[in-house]
Amino acid sequence: MKLLLDTHTLLWFIAGSPQLSATARNLIEDAAHEKYVSIASLWETAIKISIGKMTLAAPFDVLFPHQLKSNGFELLPIKIRHASAMTTLPFHHRDPFDRILIAQTIVENMNLVSVDAVFDDYPVTRLW
Repeated sequence: MKLLLDTHTLLWFIAGSPQLSATARNLIEDAAHEKYVSIASLWETAIKISIGKMTLAAPFDVLFPHQLKSNGFELLPIKIRHASAMTTLPFHHRDPFDRILIAQTIVENMNLVSVDAVFDDYPVTRLW
């Protein structure tokens, strides 16, 4: 199964947060699944750090390369077809970072690991 981790899912997994559901943790830890992190999630995190809304336990440029490698996460770039899919998405969700994750999930035929139930208004499979 191909999984795309929502930004909060990635951050909660890295931090070992109890906010991450047992189902989500098991899916992420299952070596049989392909796990992806969108570059949009790293971009969103960098913005939140730069405006003081978030801090990390280690420097950004140390933490994320290490976590991607040690957890077997693949970095998913934003492709033209992802941006194109956004042009036809209904505006159930207005957050641009979430909208690109929705588009990537649809285009790449993935499952989205997220607590955010608004994703259920789109033609995606949300796992939590």
